Amino acid sequence: MWIDSALRIFLILALIYLAWVDWRTFLLPNRITYPLIILGLITNTFTPYAFCESYLAFLGVLIGYLILYMTNQIYRYFRGQDGLGMGDAKLLASLGAWLGLEPLPAILSVAALLGILGGILWLRYKKLPSTHAFPFGPYLAIAGIIEILWSSPFIHSLS
Repeated sequence: MWIDSALRIFLILALIYLAWVDWRTFLLPNRITYPLIILGLITNTFTPYAFCESYLAFLGVLIGYLILYMTNQIYRYFRGQDGLGMGDAKLLASLGAWLGLEPLPAILSVAALLGILGGILWLRYKKLPSTHAFPFGPYLAIAGIIEILWSSPFIHSLS
């Protein structure tokens, strides 16, 4: 049980770090996102501490990445510029590697809602136009943390 908790704490700390970096730099470093993907797949494939079935982890990586990649491609087609960074796609793929395919729609929905609210507040606070970019990674990270905590066996044991 303590290893499961340690893995959850590790993942939450990694997400907090990525949110902080993205907030400051508008970048989600590959040196963090790629290892997170690999560690999530290893954990769910080769250990008894899996958060989900192995095939759901692999599908989570693939679908998580493709959802944001394709969203950006559509945005680029209509607007002539990127609307998302591919670090965001890798972050969602990381969450898919750890948590599997099933929670990704909820994570993306919560992140989008938080991103709309947080983005509006951030742009107003910074006195920037509504067309100015703001980082989406922190909102994905927060939504991921909510899912990690929500799906925790400790939380379920309290009910």
